[in-house]
Amino acid sequence: MKILLLTFVICFASLGVAEVPKVYGKANLSVVTQNDGSTDEWNLNSNASRLGVKGKNMISEGLEIVYQAEFEVCMDSGDCKGQTFKQRNTFAGIKGGFGMVWAGKHDSPTKLALKKIDLFNDLEGDIKNTFEGENRLSNVIGYNSPSMNGFSATLVMIPAEGVDVDQDGQDDTGLNDGMSYSINYSKDKLYLAVSGDQDVDKQDLIRLMAQYQIDALKLGIMYQQNEDNLGAKDESGYFFSASYKLDKNITLKAQYGAIEDDVDGDKEQTLSVGADYKLAKNTKLFVFYTDNTDSEVDASDSEFSALGIGMEHKF
Repeated sequence: MKILLLTFVICFASLGVAEVPKVYGKANLSVVTQNDGSTDEWNLNSNASRLGVKGKNMISEGLEIVYQAEFEVCMDSGDCKGQTFKQRNTFAGIKGGFGMVWAGKHDSPTKLALKKIDLFNDLEGDIKNTFEGENRLSNVIGYNSPSMNGFSATLVMIPAEGVDVDQDGQDDTGLNDGMSYSINYSKDKLYLAVSGDQDVDKQDLIRLMAQYQIDALKLGIMYQQNEDNLGAKDESGYFFSASYKLDKNITLKAQYGAIEDDVDGDKEQTLSVGADYKLAKNTKLFVFYTDNTDSEVDASDSEFSALGIGMEHKF
């Protein structure tokens, strides 16, 4: 890993710019007892712990190169689905007054637009366990607009490179075989966003999101519609979250989401509650409980629950 990061830094240092890249990361470990409806088990989870390097190098007045290489580090077993280091958001681009043009592997604009409305990200209550749309995309060519009066936008194109993305029986070979976008507005304590995917992970999808802070209370909401390329799935659902800061150290959290398939009537629900205790600026302890339910027509519900305690440190 050290050799990989060093090689990445040397490549950009060869541009003749002396700015030192920033090494950053996050260690997040939790001990969890979970039940899938038939079996209880204990797990030690790494929760997307990561290590990365990022930076920028000025190449002319008002124009700079930006770059990032980030990898998941599985602190529990050392095995990230067969890899020691699993690639996360890794890209390079050019940034100026026009915005930023970049390319690489990255979370979709749809995923990023959700921000912290999902209060249990990377844990068992992560919205990705219930809703479509939480994708990290390969072969991304993207554009981020500059912020203007609180508004900003992101658009990415995804060449399929010969994969039949839209499932029409023919390989897709164009520059824009898949697309994801977001339009965001942020001012003071209000955040609004609309985002969508077209032919991403075999889905067409749209999301509407809002978050607002009232003193110590922060509320979030998301509405989503999605359907797959073959018309076998046509879902709509909603997601709510709320956090309340008791004092400078303790934050209480809760969220609930449900999505239903209009084709077959199947429904998925997620409920999570928890609390964070801030030990230091970049360190916290947390506890949580999650209950996820899959309901199928003419079948018994599938239940999953988890109770965990953990620690997170960012550097």
